[in-house]
Amino acid sequence: MARGGLIIFDYLLDESEDMHSLLLTDSSMLLVGGLQNHILEIDLNTVQETQKYAVETPGVAIMRQTNRFFFCGHTSGKISLRDLRTFKVEHEFDAFSGSLSDFDVHGNLLASCGFSSRLTGLACDRFLKVYDLRMMRAITPLQVHVDPAFLRFIPTYTSRLAIISQSGQCQFCEPTGLANPADIFHVNPVGPLLMTFDVSASKQALTFGDSEGCVHLWTDSPEPSFNPYSRETEFALPCLVDSLPPLDWSQDLLPLSLIPVPLTTDTLLSDWPAANSAPAPRRAPPVDAEILRTMKKVGFIGYAPNPRTRLRNQIPYRLKESDSEFDCFSQVPESPIGREEEPHLHMVSKKYRKVTIKYSKLGLEDFDFKHYNKTLFAGLEPHIPNAYCNCMIQVLYFLEPVRCLIQNHLCQKEFCLACELGFLFHMLDLSRGDPCQGSNFLRAFRTIPEASALGLILADSDEASGKGNLARLIQRWNRFILTQLHQDMQELEVPQAYRGAASSSFCSSGDSVIGQLFSCEMENCSLCRCGSETVRASSTLLFTLSYPEGSNSDKAGKNCDFAQVLKRSICLEQNTQAWCDNCEKYQPTIQTRNIRHLPDILVINCEVNSLKEADFWRMQAEVAFKMAIKKHSGEISKNKELALADWKELGSPEGMLMCTSIEELKNVWLPFSIRMKLTKNKGLDVCNWTDGDEMQWGPARAEEEHGVYVYDLMATVVHILDSRTGGSLVAHIKVGETYHQRKEGVTHQQWYLFNDFLIEPIDKHEAVQFDMNWKVPAILYYTKRNLNSKYNLNIKNPIEASVLMAEASLARKQRKTHTTFIPLMLNEMPQVGDLVGLDAEFVTLNEEEAELRSDGTKSTIKPSQMSVARITCVRGQGPNEGIPFIDDYISTQEQVVDYLTQYSGIKPGDLDAKISSKHLTTLKSTYLKLRFLIDIGVKFVGHGLQKDFRVINLMVPKDQVLDTVYLFHMPRKRMISLRFLAWYFLDLKIQGETHDSIEDARTALQLYQKYLELSKNGTEPESFHKILKGLYEKGRKMDWKVPEPEGQTSPKNAAVFSSVLAL
Repeated sequence: MARGGLIIFDYLLDESEDMHSLLLTDSSMLLVGGLQNHILEIDLNTVQETQKYAVETPGVAIMRQTNRFFFCGHTSGKISLRDLRTFKVEHEFDAFSGSLSDFDVHGNLLASCGFSSRLTGLACDRFLKVYDLRMMRAITPLQVHVDPAFLRFIPTYTSRLAIISQSGQCQFCEPTGLANPADIFHVNPVGPLLMTFDVSASKQALTFGDSEGCVHLWTDSPEPSFNPYSRETEFALPCLVDSLPPLDWSQDLLPLSLIPVPLTTDTLLSDWPAANSAPAPRRAPPVDAEILRTMKKVGFIGYAPNPRTRLRNQIPYRLKESDSEFDCFSQVPESPIGREEEPHLHMVSKKYRKVTIKYSKLGLEDFDFKHYNKTLFAGLEPHIPNAYCNCMIQVLYFLEPVRCLIQNHLCQKEFCLACELGFLFHMLDLSRGDPCQGSNFLRAFRTIPEASALGLILADSDEASGKGNLARLIQRWNRFILTQLHQDMQELEVPQAYRGAASSSFCSSGDSVIGQLFSCEMENCSLCRCGSETVRASSTLLFTLSYPEGSNSDKAGKNCDFAQVLKRSICLEQNTQAWCDNCEKYQPTIQTRNIRHLPDILVINCEVNSLKEADFWRMQAEVAFKMAIKKHSGEISKNKELALADWKELGSPEGMLMCTSIEELKNVWLPFSIRMKLTKNKGLDVCNWTDGDEMQWGPARAEEEHGVYVYDLMATVVHILDSRTGGSLVAHIKVGETYHQRKEGVTHQQWYLFNDFLIEPIDKHEAVQFDMNWKVPAILYYTKRNLNSKYNLNIKNPIEASVLMAEASLARKQRKTHTTFIPLMLNEMPQVGDLVGLDAEFVTLNEEEAELRSDGTKSTIKPSQMSVARITCVRGQGPNEGIPFIDDYISTQEQVVDYLTQYSGIKPGDLDAKISSKHLTTLKSTYLKLRFLIDIGVKFVGHGLQKDFRVINLMVPKDQVLDTVYLFHMPRKRMISLRFLAWYFLDLKIQGETHDSIEDARTALQLYQKYLELSKNGTEPESFHKILKGLYEKGRKMDWKVPEPEGQTSPKNAAVFSSVLAL
């Protein structure tokens, strides 16, 4: 029947069949059961019987369905659990000895009531049988105080049960607790017995049907909601034949369809001609702000819970005068992640917001980084601890002299920031748009005591919640990294194995090149009031802005150039208490700073750490904007008289250009170039510099001969204020010609926004526009013009072949009999194209952080942090093919939370130098070996090398990787394990108890040889495709499991190891 009471169709069954139960499995399929030995499936769309399921126990009186089983209650007292697809019996409960009266299922519980066999016949059993569907067994029966005939779960606040007797008694109780007689009430059907009982989908209404055909409705409110999309019942309209009701034309909602209209072919009065009418479609209303606030995006699709503020599939009609309400949709921000209560107040542009990686089952493999970065420059991943410094790493990388200097440096310190930064710069050079991660650099950063003492090491909780002041943090980090690089570059004793930095064209006998680039030599003068003066020479690697003092009212409307503030900050003058040798006591002294030599790269910490400094920047930007408007209006008035108020109405291209330029001048106080001159009396002149000034003063290079230098803005690091995510740090960087030439083959300069792995070209004015409400400057980098011409920018690879030679182990207990590898001899040095089998094993430093969604799926918030524990390289050719030449266990100073022994073979103690018997070495030592192999051009063969290189933190060109995961893989199919491939193709049973990297690397080499054999060196892809189809068919039949071997053999018992042990 329809909702209005009309009969849609009748379906006649055989006369012999006695049907008792119906179950609607979905919107169009119906199951019908009864006293016969089968169940019918009927399609409601075609009104035909589609399936007949045989039932072993006849008499299906009750049917229920969950997302796991069909539940069938039989008249014999049994309850059978059947498969949803095949309808076969999976489990069976023998609930009652007599007969079954009713049962219900909720979650992991099944409760039933029925009759027990007595000597006099059947008796109503006052014990409810309760079953746990997780363990498929009965739990403690529930005794009730009424004769149960019907029961239903009512899961509102708790999983309550409603037990009903035929006489009308109703009792509520918990399925795992004790029944309370106080929870009994009477339905009072006034005589007849209750024959049926049900609960609405919303759990707000109870319905009882009695033997006289009446329905009793009980609710908890006058206007209950019967289902999630409840609306009034549509009853059939009375027949309108003899009399028609009067129509009130003043009622707007009166259905005009009540007026009978005769069938005619003539044009109706309501059919307006096209000349007098025009279609006016209704505009879609804006999406509810609550939906946008709670929405989570997966790809380009957003998901949000329904706030239920509107009826389903109904949109209120809006008249013309109320259409203005729809205009608010343009104020909704673009990103739905973490919206505030008032989305129109949010001002942070989408590209400046904190970017996060969405992890799936495949980790990062299916995350679309290209959506965020369409350039060939490499971004940096943000999920590593203390990755807040990503923007500053990019700034240092795009300083060409710094990049070349760092990559030429190599020393023997285990944790050297300059070395690790050089390795990271090398990865950024090799990348073609793919993001890199600075895990090794940040690992070395965390081990330096000075970094911890300065508060630069953030805890994971502080980093996630944004408790730290990122602006102050990155400015302290800026000072720290320049000082640390300056100290690392002053290392003069360089061993032969790490030679390269000492012979670099950058090195000098005195100061380091970092000092030449960033250091500013100056004189600090202290003048006591007694007249004695003390002069002390010093140097600094950066300057901190010092803002004018005084109240805001004094500075209101006062123009103060950035050059003036910078000069005041460099030539700082302050009054302080200091020791005077002449007076022999502390005296008030005037301390001044005089500049002797300007740096090639001028680094400025802005120190906008309070509202006072922020208001100063905001006020100066407003003053500069007003002055720019006056200047532009004066230029326009010379050519054409035009009022400022009329600019908005300009329609000509000239007007549009002027409006654009005015917008670019908003929130701008910072100049793109500054001019600095050292005077003869040790003074300093600083002024803003524009392109027009070059015609007046001459080229910058000619002026340098007279002590005049022009500095161009190269990078700005800004703090993004976002209360939803705790804020973030981004950088605007002017990428030079040499970088574009290497990456894109073009010669030009361009400003880019670097927001972790989001990289986007921007207009140069955007780099100096600071809206202090959400975009606060933190660090500025100015470089001298023609800086690159002063330095030799050649990079000489400092890693030599000696890193592959034999080296001592860090382990104190290692014996030569435990050696599992033979180092390369001089005549075995790898050449371009040589094969090397590689495998790595890992341990876990931090566990994965994940959350369960409401639909039961798992969402990874932060992946587990892995650390490489063992790296093995095996010879791929020659007389010693298959014998490893690198088998290093990596010592770690960080706490290991899981050794993953079952998968890695690493045991507690293997990485401890005091008790380990393995060949233990540092990560840097093994990293250099792999870097040398990559630079030589060898081809690595392995299984799952992408993850190995990612954790080791190596960028390997794709043409140097031969991964058996992809060689034996069909598109849109699952990846196959190394163990199954070895069993199928090589008849080898590996990885018995634990994994062994030597065994895995050697097996990968053999699989690659097998691949070349089967594919005829890749010349017969069709025949190899047939082999892969057979592989996948075999895998599906065996559920991708290898038969257990009769006897496990250790890889050390293999024949190839006898020669290793003998040597």
